[in-house]
Amino acid sequence: MTTEATPQLPLAQLDPKGLIRESFCIDGIQSGECRSIFLDWALSLPDGVDSRQAMSTLLEQVATDHPDHPMTAVLQEGLESAAKPRRRGGWRSRAR
Repeated sequence: MTTEATPQLPLAQLDPKGLIRESFCIDGIQSGECRSIFLDWALSLPDGVDSRQAMSTLLEQVATDHPDHPMTAVLQEGLESAAKPRRRGGWRSRAR
């Protein structure tokens, strides 16, 4: 079984509003503010864009120059939590 690498989208399509890129330019930004920016970014992703791939690409292209920035941590947390899907409920999770 072979897996093909999905082509990387340009940064302009991954961050159409420039929210992630600009967050790295804000002096003194805190983790909570980065989480709000991240949520706005995630909600504005174009249809059909894989959010996990987008976060990974943003980490490679934008965050590598800022390893200690709070947005880097938020992107890494988002990538880790997106990689671990879990059930939230439904009839299968109820005791029978």
